[in-house]
Amino acid sequence: MKITAISATLLITVMTANAQHKFPPLQYPVTQQGPQTDNYFGTAVSDPYRWLEDDRSDSTKQWVEQENSVTNTFLNRITYRKDIKARLKELWNYEKFTAPFKEGAFTYYYKNNGLQNQYVLYREKDEEKAHVFLDPNKFSSDGTTSLQGIEFTKDGSYAAYQISEGGSDWRTVFIMDTKTMKLLEDTLHDVKFSGLSWLRNDGFYYSSYDKPKGSELSEMTQVHKLYYHKKGTPQSEDKLIFGGEKMQRRYIGASVTEDQKYLIISAANATYGNELYIQDLSVPNAPIKPIITGFDNEHNVVFEENDILYIETNLGAPNHRLVIADAQNPEVVSWHDIIPETKFPLSVSACGHKFFAHYLKDAVTEVIQYTVEGVKEHAILLPGLGTASGFGGKIDEMATYYTYTSYIYPPTIFKYDIATGKSYFYKESNVKFDPAGYESKQVFYTSADGTKVPMIITHKKGLKMDGKNPTMLYGYGGFNISLTPSFSVSNVVFMENGGIYCVANLRGGGEYGDAWHNAGTKMNKQNVFNDFIAAAQFLINEKYTSKEYLAISGGSNGGLLVGACMTQRPDLFQVCFPAVGVLDMLRYNKFTAGAGWAYDYGTAEDSKEMFDYLHKYSPVHNVKSGTCYPATLVLTGDHDDRVVPAHSFKFAASLQAAQKCENPVLIRIETKAGHGAGKPTDMLIAEQADKWAFLFYNMGVEYNPGK
Repeated sequence: MKITAISATLLITVMTANAQHKFPPLQYPVTQQGPQTDNYFGTAVSDPYRWLEDDRSDSTKQWVEQENSVTNTFLNRITYRKDIKARLKELWNYEKFTAPFKEGAFTYYYKNNGLQNQYVLYREKDEEKAHVFLDPNKFSSDGTTSLQGIEFTKDGSYAAYQISEGGSDWRTVFIMDTKTMKLLEDTLHDVKFSGLSWLRNDGFYYSSYDKPKGSELSEMTQVHKLYYHKKGTPQSEDKLIFGGEKMQRRYIGASVTEDQKYLIISAANATYGNELYIQDLSVPNAPIKPIITGFDNEHNVVFEENDILYIETNLGAPNHRLVIADAQNPEVVSWHDIIPETKFPLSVSACGHKFFAHYLKDAVTEVIQYTVEGVKEHAILLPGLGTASGFGGKIDEMATYYTYTSYIYPPTIFKYDIATGKSYFYKESNVKFDPAGYESKQVFYTSADGTKVPMIITHKKGLKMDGKNPTMLYGYGGFNISLTPSFSVSNVVFMENGGIYCVANLRGGGEYGDAWHNAGTKMNKQNVFNDFIAAAQFLINEKYTSKEYLAISGGSNGGLLVGACMTQRPDLFQVCFPAVGVLDMLRYNKFTAGAGWAYDYGTAEDSKEMFDYLHKYSPVHNVKSGTCYPATLVLTGDHDDRVVPAHSFKFAASLQAAQKCENPVLIRIETKAGHGAGKPTDMLIAEQADKWAFLFYNMGVEYNPGK
């Protein structure tokens, strides 16, 4: 399939605060349309850009190059783009730390000096000076190879770590002797969607799929396999433990309990619902026995001690509860509550013989400490309405750490004394930002069906609400994922120039438990889009902004959100940023692990009703010729093997062919980048600078570096 010459001229005209500026003529590549048609329950659906799904073809590569050229030409002409990038670098350039954790005799933590592409792993012992243990910046010359997890043996003498190249979900595993800091010879390749869990110092469990025969970045991966790798042996000799053709599961994970006695296996076919299995490792060749089977609920073994399992579950408790079970006879009938369900969603962590119950109350964190018998001891006093993460560690530790953040509270690490329930500052952020000049508040607005939806709005204090404030509305709304407050250096650049940053907690997320999640799945998915549209309308009605100054943004499932809302209500937004989005709802399940998303979406093959529903909102299939769409910058990565870039390619091509007015419709395709994890700092800064420059320009707002 060839790309034909260049399309008719697109003249970009935008009114700024000072005068009318005209860019020189911009031209889109004309993307050739093919004859592909599919039949769903008697309905013919054309797919003219099917050829863009082939990520290995020269035609697709040529199309990517031409589209990036057009996008870069446009962005290069925004004069203050370099000022935004400079300001981002200035703000980004401060020391960043993660909470420390203990492994053997050492304490480890991650640190970034400021603008390093990847965080560096350090370690220290007693009074010795900390030194570099592992520097991912040395993995590649351009910073695109990243560290994606490390696991230590119980005594800390060995570590196995995963690296990702170009953001891919496919990983390579290396094994290190932590005393000599030298790598062992047995490297593992083609590992995907896997944890690593050591059994003594002998070896570890990991999961992967058979390597695809076609494109490694787009071909389906369906049958997950759990292996045991014995240290010092080649990967070809690794033993299959669970899964495979005889026990087909799409996602399998495993962990060895801290006392090294049990192997706990979680198996699932979708992103919601899992089974639990257990194997007694103290008995040679012990069978793997089920704890609970079926995929209607979610379960997680938080901790085990003295043959007692502590399981977090939503079985009979949509907001989750913590139960105990006998590891030797763990059937559901024997379960009983330690921390019962409440009206707020619960997740549980463990450290120092205590449990920490993390509750979500209107999308902000509350944490309560319990004994292993379920007795409440302390309610942790947090700095405000924000997000606290951490409170994990080994069974014998006396203290734990957590990180607290909000939209106006930079991430701060606290040390928590388990015995007294008191928190102490451990590492404060040195970012050049004064929270006193900003305010962040939660509001509740009404969606189309009367549902009350929370949203947090953040901006400079004293901002005049006259409908002329540049506003970014962000959302996700899916997969039981909750959007909780977090600080972003990038958002500071926007807000210090009069911007308002808003996050809506849409249905489909986990903010109010299973009921909230299920209200945004399958044939309820339109609720999510209605919630987002209602958020936009609320911001306009309350004079925070107006259509001419409103942008929407979301990534992955949030990219679907943006794509659906801009095709349903193109009149409501000025600028749209669908990033790494699921945009072809009829074929999403044909690529990589996409079939596992069916719990949330359903598939076009399920039934005529499900097909009709998906077809009605699928962004790729609802771009209408002769429509004026908002100024749009589609964002994706050429190594995204989670949501393959073909979604974004087809959507951008459809928009460019259909666009009626002068609003630019561009696609920014990052090379050597995936779904988002592991992106180097310079790539992140460049992407954020391009987004803000595109937003300000298309709103007719002049960026003021000194504002």
